[in-house]
Amino acid sequence: MTELNLHAAAVLAAMSDAGQPPLDALDPITARAAFHEAILTMQGAAPAIGAVQPIIAGLEHGLVPLRLYRPLEPTAPLPPAIVYFHGGGFVLGDLDTYDVLCRRLCAASRCVVVSVDYRLAPEHPFPAGLDDARGALRWLVAQAETLAIDPHCLCLAGDSAGANLATVVARELAEDPSLRVQHQLLLYPVVDLSRESAGYETLGEDYFLTAELMRYFRAHYLRSDAEAMDDRVSPLLADSFSSMPSATLLLCGFDPLCEEGKAYGRALEEAGVAVETVCLDDQIHGFLLMDGVIPEAGAAIVSLGERVGRLLHDNMASSS
Repeated sequence: MTELNLHAAAVLAAMSDAGQPPLDALDPITARAAFHEAILTMQGAAPAIGAVQPIIAGLEHGLVPLRLYRPLEPTAPLPPAIVYFHGGGFVLGDLDTYDVLCRRLCAASRCVVVSVDYRLAPEHPFPAGLDDARGALRWLVAQAETLAIDPHCLCLAGDSAGANLATVVARELAEDPSLRVQHQLLLYPVVDLSRESAGYETLGEDYFLTAELMRYFRAHYLRSDAEAMDDRVSPLLADSFSSMPSATLLLCGFDPLCEEGKAYGRALEEAGVAVETVCLDDQIHGFLLMDGVIPEAGAAIVSLGERVGRLLHDNMASSS
């Protein structure tokens, strides 16, 4: 078996030495604050970008905060856009926790990035976050000219729970003629809450994301076991993937979700979807938020951003 990345191992050792209670031992509000504080101490300096703009999406049920990042040198009057849904098990995470990652993605891709602050469980269980994700995308497309983004050249992206939202919305809206989602960027995605894969047993302790923490997230996000069988919760259970846009998957070897991520990649490929799966066998779930202490995280974001940026810009050029 591949050895754990040395920087990731040092991070895990420092977490253990700190003696803080695990997130799943805390109530959600306290866990959000602890997660936010811990992540900010592990992030590096943000790269220079063109501008950051807070905006509010007015949806049917209320207002959803967004944060729009513009590259230093836009490649077109209406550049492609990456719509990003943050991770955190549907319970944790916010715009500030993911600010550095979104800035890195914007700089590397030379695309506009829009980060979505969807509602969180348990205050807002399934399908509230999904409704926000879908609604925010539709709102962005309707406001594309005002926001100076290309509504016909979009990527839905996210990590962990956010990747779940991204791929579910991509499938739901794949055949909507008013939308043109060109690609999915799925970073160590949650794709099956109906069962616990082998990784829960073999990698469910000591690697940042634990089996107990996943159970904590599931218990807060879902109101019944039956909801876990809904393919909007567990997209791996969908009947068909054939209409889905192309995808880039990032998976980590020391992640209890790795096996379900691989299974999702295979399901997409078997349906004829173009998929590139990047496996970092020595990394842990969530490492992309730790670029200040895991240098490989920054390099990974740049590599993924450049790849998605090339794809979107090439698609935009070919359709013009």
